[in-house]
Amino acid sequence: MPAPVTLAAITGAHGVAGEVRLKLFGEGIATLAKQKSFNEGALTLVKVREDGKGGAIARLAESTSRADAEKLRGTALTVPREALPPLAEGEFYHADLLGLPVVTDTGEAVGTVLAIENFGATDIVEIARTPAPEKGPKTFMVPLIPAAVLGWDETRLVIAADFADN
Repeated sequence: MPAPVTLAAITGAHGVAGEVRLKLFGEGIATLAKQKSFNEGALTLVKVREDGKGGAIARLAESTSRADAEKLRGTALTVPREALPPLAEGEFYHADLLGLPVVTDTGEAVGTVLAIENFGATDIVEIARTPAPEKGPKTFMVPLIPAAVLGWDETRLVIAADFADN
């Protein structure tokens, strides 16, 4: 069974009535707003709105005070994979890549996909080196562009050897 997909994380309280601030991991609040519950039914979404800063403000049925909201700080909001909309050709969820072994096009094993980030220009794949070196960076980043990431499937991600940062 696929692992649940994290759509957002609670970063703290908003106001005194129990609303929470969210850091979004998707493309906005549209996917989040379609969900009725998170974390296997432990949290129920009442309403959500954009905060004007790239995040969101949500009201959860289980949070009725600032103290309740503060207790939820750091909680990831997850949904089962099957609750997400189907993908079009060429689309993927970042969660599909996390944890995949990474090899170069020459067959050299270089690490594991640790994270997918986006700092503005394009998605970036963060790779944890395997084995982790005693000195120096334990991770490196590769742009998620066709010249660098040659492809992937459910068993591995293949990068161009020139981007392996050895």
